[in-house]
Amino acid sequence: MKDYIIFDLEWNQSPEGKGNSIEGLPFEIIEIGAVKMDEDFRITSQFHGLIAPQVYTKLHYVISEVTHIDMEKLKEEGELFPEVIRDFISWCGEDYRFCTWGSMDLTELQRNMEFYGMEIPYARPLYYYDIQKLYSIVRKDGKEKLSLDHAVEEMGIQQDRPFHQALDDAFYTAMVLRNMAPDMWSPYLSVDYYRVPGTKEEQIALIFPTYSKFVSRTFETKEEVLEDKTVTDLVCHNCRRMLRKKVRWFSLNQKQYFCLGICPDHGYVRGKIRMKKAENGKFYAVKTVKATDEAGAQSIFRKKEEQRKKRHERSDLKRVKRILTPPASCIRRQSP
Repeated sequence: MKDYIIFDLEWNQSPEGKGNSIEGLPFEIIEIGAVKMDEDFRITSQFHGLIAPQVYTKLHYVISEVTHIDMEKLKEEGELFPEVIRDFISWCGEDYRFCTWGSMDLTELQRNMEFYGMEIPYARPLYYYDIQKLYSIVRKDGKEKLSLDHAVEEMGIQQDRPFHQALDDAFYTAMVLRNMAPDMWSPYLSVDYYRVPGTKEEQIALIFPTYSKFVSRTFETKEEVLEDKTVTDLVCHNCRRMLRKKVRWFSLNQKQYFCLGICPDHGYVRGKIRMKKAENGKFYAVKTVKATDEAGAQSIFRKKEEQRKKRHERSDLKRVKRILTPPASCIRRQSP
């Protein structure tokens, strides 16, 4: 039997802003709350822990306003981070799947563990359920990302707890999950990117009902990522047919890349690569491939045309600069 561990974190940051953050710890966890649900989505247990901050000992004003956590309470009642997390790991048990609202909580949990020299006990790759994404897939367009309180309100869930407190937010997240049919969301596992593949054998390929996802290994440069054929292949997620590209990979900002192919059986197929930077400074790609319609195909054509125009504008600007800038040999130094 697999349990669902739905957890939420509250964290603090440097009161002076991001520029004064400690390296390796932009956010220091100060509270963790979690509920455990069985396979029938019944809450069987809960966990709550306050953490005495050791790095950022003054609350950032936004954190104070949103969470209403008192620093004196944290110092008096909180325990050291390693102690709280060891208790949390023990409480989780052996057979469970993490669930969070959004993707940041798992990243910051592992980053804090690494900062304190703790061993990260979770499997690689680490799969979990992003309830925010699942809510969008089931109730919206798969792209819109709602806040937890808005989702709770839309679903008509009774609001008898405050928001922005770890245990209460974990409870509300569990209620959202419970109120969605499992057959609608269970295939859509998310994969954590804190520890990304380092070798070809560790690369991740996932096939979902409506799209496929591929997570590459890390490379030294973006150029090396795009030179890897596995990254740039376009394969229909329905029939696994290798497709010829009608529009080759291109980018408008060097962070997102697009391409378009046509499957004989399933029509237009759109590819998208998101270029990401790993914790070690190397680069990796997250590629998604999904079927699209005529409107989606036209959107790719328009993006490609936009890229072509920008490239020509840059080329024209360079040419004008060359014309207006005289050769160095023609520039004479004037005598005083």
